[in-house]
Amino acid sequence: MTTKIIKIWILALVFSVLTPLFTVETATTCQAQTQESPLLHKLKALPGVIDVKPLKFAAPFTEKYLVELKQWLDAKDTTAGWFEQRVFVSHYSFDAPTVIVTEGYGGDYAAYQNYTEELASLFHTNQVFVEHRYFGQSMPKVMNWKYLTTANAAADHHHVNELFKTIYTHKWIATGISKGGETALIYRTLYPKDVDISVCYVAPLSFGVEDGRHEPFIANKPGTQADRDKLRAYQIEMLKHRKNILPLFKKFCDDKKYTFNLPLDEIYDYCVLETSFSFWQWGWKSSSIPSDKASDTDLFNYMMRVCSPDYFAIEGIEDTKAFYVQAAHELGYYGYDTQPFAKYLKIITAKGYLDKIFLPKDYRVAFDSTISRKCARFIRDNDPKMIFIYGEFDPWSAAAVSFDNKKNMYKAVCPGGNHGSRISSLPTDMKNEVTGRIQKWLDE
Repeated sequence: MTTKIIKIWILALVFSVLTPLFTVETATTCQAQTQESPLLHKLKALPGVIDVKPLKFAAPFTEKYLVELKQWLDAKDTTAGWFEQRVFVSHYSFDAPTVIVTEGYGGDYAAYQNYTEELASLFHTNQVFVEHRYFGQSMPKVMNWKYLTTANAAADHHHVNELFKTIYTHKWIATGISKGGETALIYRTLYPKDVDISVCYVAPLSFGVEDGRHEPFIANKPGTQADRDKLRAYQIEMLKHRKNILPLFKKFCDDKKYTFNLPLDEIYDYCVLETSFSFWQWGWKSSSIPSDKASDTDLFNYMMRVCSPDYFAIEGIEDTKAFYVQAAHELGYYGYDTQPFAKYLKIITAKGYLDKIFLPKDYRVAFDSTISRKCARFIRDNDPKMIFIYGEFDPWSAAAVSFDNKKNMYKAVCPGGNHGSRISSLPTDMKNEVTGRIQKWLDE
């Protein structure tokens, strides 16, 4: 599993996405699912359902299915064709609320027997998990990138909502983590009446391919000044010791059979630059940083733990290249501050690195900020029942949503938190505020 997948699949469900991908295991021992239960009958009868496979489940759920659903590639032009989207349904009760998980990536982990989204666990809900188009097994037969848009993805979720509301008629909550959280925000913006509540975890809202807010955030916000100084000094040591460490770096990449779209010397630079983002994103402690007296081997091994080059490797990019297409086109990303390291770098500039390293060779596109600005206006001009959860030290929080005092919308920032910040990691008062609001909305 690549560092990039670890980075942007956002520790879903107590870091379950860090485990290897696997083949879905169908149930053979669950009696309730080997018979035609009322739910199974309803699922099979939904328009556009291609197949329904029973899966193993665990409490609190009583049934679980993989539904393969026909979705249009272009929501506005059905002549463009269709693809199969995976929807994982975990059943609690027909009388319970339902959580729709707007996963921003692949959904293999949702098939795990014990997978339960935090909100489903807290509020005893049904769970409808939607794998994002162009990820995992929800792939079109022909990879035409023009249909991978936020509008079409939101239309996917809208269609799932329309179908499954005929089964689950009580209140609905949309939720997602990181890109999935941003997906939940976009879905609420474009279809504001589909769900009653939205809970967006660590969701960025960027306005450019290199948004510009992340670099000053990393330089000034997370940890203490001493922590930030120690990390920067380590990065400089990695560059100053390049001559001795680069052979270790090359051997590591050769052993892993990594290949890159740039020369290895430049990839080395990018690993050093990325180290600070990854360090704060995943909550490393400054006490773990090697001292300036550490050996070259120790310096190297530490970077491999914090920021392995598989993030930049062609082999690592393959499973998430659809994300980079989206980032370049509509979602945006972050840049690197090269100024503190300029005299030690081989690269002249890091500008445009997304194009050079991550995008498919046959794909270039101008960034379109329309959806980001539409989301910002939606938040500014409305007050839907929405919760946003961020980590104080998470670099993605540099692109957190912003709004003035609202009656309904609420933003909780976990003190010292990273990209793994969840309701369960909030201080007691914040946790009670969040769960209290959601419970009140469900009871209304």
